[in-house]
Amino acid sequence: MTPDSADVDLAVALVRDAVELAARIRSEGDLDVERKTSVSDVVTEADHAAERLIVERLQEERPDDGVLGEEGAASAGTSGRRWVIDPVDGTYNFTQGSDYWCSAVALVDGDELLLGAVAHAASGRVVVGGPQLPTTADGEPVPQLTDRAIDQISVATYLHPLRVSDDSLREPFLRAACLPATMRMLGSGSMDMMGVATGALGCFLQARTPPWDWLPGAALVLGAGGVAELVDVEGHQWGLAGPRSAVDSLVRALAAAEAH
Repeated sequence: MTPDSADVDLAVALVRDAVELAARIRSEGDLDVERKTSVSDVVTEADHAAERLIVERLQEERPDDGVLGEEGAASAGTSGRRWVIDPVDGTYNFTQGSDYWCSAVALVDGDELLLGAVAHAASGRVVVGGPQLPTTADGEPVPQLTDRAIDQISVATYLHPLRVSDDSLREPFLRAACLPATMRMLGSGSMDMMGVATGALGCFLQARTPPWDWLPGAALVLGAGGVAELVDVEGHQWGLAGPRSAVDSLVRALAAAEAH
């Protein structure tokens, strides 16, 4: 389904306003940082404020749509559509003064992904796209991805240190990690997939990716002519996005671990 232009414009406005709010809060001084599951899994008042901004705007402009936010916003709605919200993706980076973070949203209709939008605070860049929506960056079409072999490109990935001891995660990861030209571990899934969609990175690979970390960026990669797939290996779901041949190679490597 091709998304309505009004939904596209709204998604762009939501992430742009959210990322500007979060950046302004960070610039004002000390952040109130709370730990969630680990020292690097954190939330700040900026996350909560940016999520509230998006939810309140959606309540005004799309009152029948549901929402699902990383920081707890959740409603089913009545339209069958749902907005998936990541108010600050890369919060640990955000708290450490890094510019590798963003705000992101996705829109789904039932199980169908319609669009994703990602705004990068440091550059002011907004990228939007979807399976039936060619990806654009600040309104300009991005070049469609060309099919490339995995050994010719980089892979952006993440594996939390607390999970390295889990054989069912580590072994598939190591098999896949042997394949690319190089690896990048930067700490924001939506930023990573925006990089894949715009050509700055080659491919994306991550296990146990929640919907707010997966859907916005996956939409961008699909809109840029790539593929985005979720595969189950040894009880864990892996998200992969990028050129077809590269993704297929990574999937085979992950599955090989399950066969042993």
